[in-house]
Amino acid sequence: MPPPPLLTVSALTKRFGAAESAVLEGLELTLHAGEYLAIMGESGAGKSTLLNLIAGLDRAEAGRIRLEGVELDTLDDDARSRLRRSHLGFVFQAFHVLPYLTVLQNVTLPLELLGVARPARQRRAHQWLERCGIDALATRYPRELSGGELQRTAIARALVHEPRLVLADEPTGNLDAHAAAQILQLLSGQVHAAGAGAILITHSLAAARSADRILRLEGGRLIHGVPEASLAAERG
Repeated sequence: MPPPPLLTVSALTKRFGAAESAVLEGLELTLHAGEYLAIMGESGAGKSTLLNLIAGLDRAEAGRIRLEGVELDTLDDDARSRLRRSHLGFVFQAFHVLPYLTVLQNVTLPLELLGVARPARQRRAHQWLERCGIDALATRYPRELSGGELQRTAIARALVHEPRLVLADEPTGNLDAHAAAQILQLLSGQVHAAGAGAILITHSLAAARSADRILRLEGGRLIHGVPEASLAAERG
Protein backbone atom coordinates (compact mmCIF):
# COMPACT_ATOMS: atom_id res chain seq x y z
CA MET A 1 0.00 0.00 0.00
CA PRO A 2 1.48 3.41 -0.98
CA PRO A 3 2.16 5.92 1.81
CA PRO A 4 -0.41 8.67 2.38
CA PRO A 5 0.21 12.08 0.77
CA LEU A 6 2.44 14.55 2.56
CA LEU A 7 -0.13 17.32 1.99
CA THR A 8 -3.81 17.17 1.07
CA VAL A 9 -5.94 20.24 0.36
CA SER A 10 -9.65 19.56 -0.09
CA ALA A 11 -12.47 21.89 -1.22
CA LEU A 12 -10.55 24.95 -0.01
CA THR A 13 -12.42 28.26 -0.23
CA LYS A 14 -11.14 31.70 0.78
CA ARG A 15 -13.02 34.99 0.40
CA PHE A 16 -11.88 38.61 0.73
CA GLY A 17 -13.49 42.04 0.63
CA ALA A 18 -16.89 43.52 1.39
CA ALA A 19 -18.41 41.61 -1.53
CA GLU A 20 -16.74 38.46 -0.23
CA SER A 21 -15.53 37.47 -3.68
CA ALA A 22 -13.83 34.08 -3.67
CA VAL A 23 -10.09 34.11 -4.31
CA LEU A 24 -9.98 30.34 -3.88
CA GLU A 25 -13.06 28.26 -4.64
CA GLY A 26 -13.18 24.53 -3.95
CA LEU A 27 -9.45 24.14 -4.55
CA GLU A 28 -7.95 20.63 -4.49
CA LEU A 29 -4.26 19.73 -4.17
CA THR A 30 -2.28 16.61 -3.31
CA LEU A 31 1.48 16.59 -2.74
CA HIS A 32 3.54 13.49 -2.02
CA ALA A 33 6.83 13.19 -0.14
CA GLY A 34 9.75 13.76 -2.50
CA GLU A 35 7.63 15.84 -4.90
CA TYR A 36 8.47 19.38 -6.01
CA LEU A 37 5.49 21.27 -7.43
CA ALA A 38 5.30 24.65 -9.21
CA ILE A 39 2.18 26.81 -9.27
CA MET A 40 1.83 29.61 -11.81
CA GLY A 41 -0.88 32.22 -12.25
CA GLU A 42 -1.52 35.90 -12.78
CA SER A 43 -1.04 38.42 -9.98
CA GLY A 44 -4.04 38.40 -7.68
CA ALA A 45 -4.97 34.83 -8.58
CA GLY A 46 -4.45 33.72 -4.98
CA LYS A 47 -1.07 32.00 -5.12
CA SER A 48 0.37 33.65 -2.00
CA THR A 49 -3.00 33.29 -0.27
CA LEU A 50 -2.82 29.55 -0.88
CA LEU A 51 0.67 29.36 0.67
CA ASN A 52 -0.51 31.35 3.70
CA LEU A 53 -3.39 28.93 4.22
CA ILE A 54 -1.15 25.88 3.87
CA ALA A 55 1.24 27.43 6.38
CA GLY A 56 -1.58 28.06 8.84
CA LEU A 57 -1.00 31.82 8.73
CA ASP A 58 -4.60 32.39 7.67
CA ARG A 59 -7.86 30.47 7.91
CA ALA A 60 -10.20 29.50 5.08
CA GLU A 61 -13.98 29.83 5.03
CA ALA A 62 -14.33 26.20 3.98
CA GLY A 63 -12.26 23.16 3.16
CA ARG A 64 -9.56 21.07 4.81
CA ILE A 65 -5.77 21.12 4.87
CA ARG A 66 -4.01 18.02 6.14
CA LEU A 67 -0.22 18.01 6.62
CA GLU A 68 1.29 14.63 7.50
CA GLY A 69 -2.02 13.49 8.93
CA VAL A 70 -2.63 16.64 10.98
CA GLU A 71 -5.68 18.77 10.09
CA LEU A 72 -4.76 22.43 10.44
CA ASP A 73 -8.34 23.45 11.13
CA THR A 74 -8.29 21.49 14.39
CA LEU A 75 -5.28 23.41 15.76
CA ASP A 76 -5.29 26.61 17.79
CA ASP A 77 -2.84 29.43 16.97
CA ASP A 78 -0.11 28.14 19.30
CA ALA A 79 -0.28 24.65 17.84
CA ARG A 80 -0.15 26.05 14.32
CA SER A 81 2.93 28.05 15.23
CA ARG A 82 4.65 24.95 16.60
CA LEU A 83 3.76 23.01 13.45
CA ARG A 84 5.25 25.76 11.26
CA ARG A 85 8.49 25.79 13.24
CA SER A 86 8.93 22.02 13.10
CA HIS A 87 7.46 21.05 9.72
CA LEU A 88 7.76 24.02 7.35
CA GLY A 89 10.55 25.94 5.66
CA PHE A 90 9.97 29.28 3.90
CA VAL A 91 11.87 30.91 1.02
CA PHE A 92 10.74 34.36 -0.14
CA GLN A 93 11.56 36.69 -3.04
CA ALA A 94 12.64 39.41 -0.60
CA PHE A 95 14.87 36.95 1.31
CA HIS A 96 13.66 38.10 4.78
CA VAL A 97 17.03 37.44 6.40
CA LEU A 98 17.56 39.50 9.57
CA PRO A 99 20.00 42.35 8.86
CA TYR A 100 21.44 42.51 12.39
CA LEU A 101 22.40 38.81 12.42
CA THR A 102 25.32 37.18 10.60
CA VAL A 103 24.76 34.51 7.98
CA LEU A 104 25.46 31.81 10.54
CA GLN A 105 23.13 33.39 13.12
CA ASN A 106 20.34 33.65 10.55
CA VAL A 107 20.68 29.99 9.66
CA THR A 108 20.85 28.77 13.26
CA LEU A 109 17.71 30.72 14.24
CA PRO A 110 15.15 28.01 13.31
CA LEU A 111 17.11 25.47 15.35
CA GLU A 112 17.30 27.85 18.30
CA LEU A 113 13.52 28.30 18.20
CA LEU A 114 13.16 24.52 18.29
CA GLY A 115 15.34 24.30 21.37
CA VAL A 116 18.33 22.58 19.73
CA ALA A 117 21.47 22.88 21.87
CA ARG A 118 24.05 25.43 20.68
CA PRO A 119 26.81 22.97 19.64
CA ALA A 120 24.36 20.91 17.60
CA ARG A 121 22.74 23.88 15.89
CA GLN A 122 26.15 25.40 15.04
CA ARG A 123 27.26 22.09 13.52
CA ARG A 124 24.08 21.63 11.48
CA ALA A 125 24.12 25.25 10.30
CA HIS A 126 27.69 24.94 9.03
CA GLN A 127 26.74 21.73 7.23
CA TRP A 128 23.92 23.48 5.40
CA LEU A 129 26.01 26.54 4.64
CA GLU A 130 28.58 24.23 3.07
CA ARG A 131 25.90 22.46 1.03
CA CYS A 132 24.70 25.86 -0.18
CA GLY A 133 28.26 26.93 -1.03
CA ILE A 134 28.43 29.84 1.41
CA ASP A 135 30.19 28.48 4.52
CA ALA A 136 33.02 30.96 3.91
CA LEU A 137 30.47 33.76 4.40
CA ALA A 138 29.29 32.58 7.84
CA THR A 139 30.49 35.68 9.71
CA ARG A 140 29.27 38.23 7.18
CA TYR A 141 26.13 40.33 7.52
CA PRO A 142 23.36 40.50 4.89
CA ARG A 143 24.46 43.96 3.74
CA GLU A 144 27.75 42.40 2.60
CA LEU A 145 26.13 39.76 0.39
CA SER A 146 25.02 39.63 -3.23
CA GLY A 147 21.45 38.73 -4.15
CA GLY A 148 22.42 35.15 -4.94
CA GLU A 149 24.29 34.83 -1.63
CA LEU A 150 21.31 36.24 0.25
CA GLN A 151 19.00 33.70 -1.37
CA ARG A 152 21.40 30.86 -0.58
CA THR A 153 21.35 32.04 3.03
CA ALA A 154 17.55 32.01 2.96
CA ILE A 155 17.51 28.48 1.55
CA ALA A 156 20.00 27.23 4.15
CA ARG A 157 17.81 28.75 6.85
CA ALA A 158 14.67 27.17 5.33
CA LEU A 159 16.22 23.69 5.18
CA VAL A 160 18.48 23.58 8.25
CA HIS A 161 15.81 22.02 10.47
CA GLU A 162 14.96 19.50 7.72
CA PRO A 163 11.32 20.53 7.23
CA ARG A 164 8.84 18.17 5.68
CA LEU A 165 7.43 20.90 3.43
CA VAL A 166 9.20 23.87 1.80
CA LEU A 167 7.09 26.83 0.62
CA ALA A 168 8.87 29.12 -1.85
CA ASP A 169 7.11 32.34 -2.90
CA GLU A 170 8.79 33.87 -6.00
CA PRO A 171 12.26 33.00 -4.64
CA THR A 172 14.12 33.95 -7.84
CA GLY A 173 12.32 37.19 -8.70
CA ASN A 174 15.25 39.39 -7.62
CA LEU A 175 17.98 37.25 -9.21
CA ASP A 176 19.60 37.11 -12.64
CA ALA A 177 19.06 34.04 -14.80
CA HIS A 178 22.31 32.33 -13.77
CA ALA A 179 21.79 32.85 -10.03
CA ALA A 180 18.13 31.82 -10.34
CA ALA A 181 19.07 28.55 -12.05
CA GLN A 182 21.60 27.76 -9.31
CA ILE A 183 19.08 28.47 -6.55
CA LEU A 184 16.38 26.31 -8.16
CA GLN A 185 18.80 23.44 -8.73
CA LEU A 186 19.85 23.66 -5.09
CA LEU A 187 16.26 23.74 -3.82
CA SER A 188 15.15 20.87 -6.04
CA GLY A 189 18.17 18.72 -5.21
CA GLN A 190 17.87 19.13 -1.46
CA VAL A 191 14.10 18.51 -1.40
CA HIS A 192 14.42 15.33 -3.44
CA ALA A 193 17.40 14.08 -1.44
CA ALA A 194 15.55 14.58 1.85
CA GLY A 195 12.29 13.06 0.62
CA ALA A 196 10.49 16.25 1.61
CA GLY A 197 7.95 18.22 -0.43
CA ALA A 198 8.11 21.68 -1.98
CA ILE A 199 5.67 24.14 -3.51
CA LEU A 200 7.13 26.88 -5.70
CA ILE A 201 5.04 29.95 -6.55
CA THR A 202 6.35 31.71 -9.63
CA HIS A 203 5.53 33.81 -12.69
CA SER A 204 8.54 32.41 -14.51
CA LEU A 205 8.09 29.42 -16.79
CA ALA A 206 11.85 28.86 -16.68
CA ALA A 207 11.65 28.59 -12.89
CA ALA A 208 8.55 26.39 -13.03
CA ARG A 209 10.32 23.93 -15.33
CA SER A 210 12.64 23.03 -12.43
CA ALA A 211 9.66 21.34 -10.71
CA ASP A 212 8.32 17.81 -11.14
CA ARG A 213 4.97 19.15 -12.33
CA ILE A 214 3.40 22.52 -13.07
CA LEU A 215 -0.12 23.67 -12.20
CA ARG A 216 -1.87 26.95 -12.92
CA LEU A 217 -4.11 28.74 -10.44
CA GLU A 218 -7.07 30.23 -12.28
CA GLY A 219 -10.61 31.03 -11.21
CA GLY A 220 -9.85 29.95 -7.67
CA ARG A 221 -8.84 26.42 -8.65
CA LEU A 222 -5.72 24.57 -9.76
CA ILE A 223 -5.63 23.46 -13.38
CA HIS A 224 -3.60 20.39 -14.33
CA GLY A 225 -2.04 19.60 -17.68
CA VAL A 226 -1.89 23.20 -18.94
CA PRO A 227 0.05 23.54 -22.24
CA GLU A 228 3.37 25.40 -21.91
CA ALA A 229 2.26 27.90 -24.54
CA SER A 230 -0.52 28.97 -22.18
CA LEU A 231 1.78 29.11 -19.18
CA ALA A 232 4.31 31.20 -21.10
CA ALA A 233 1.64 33.87 -21.52
CA GLU A 234 1.40 34.44 -17.74
CA ARG A 235 2.29 37.94 -16.61
CA GLY A 236 2.99 39.32 -13.16
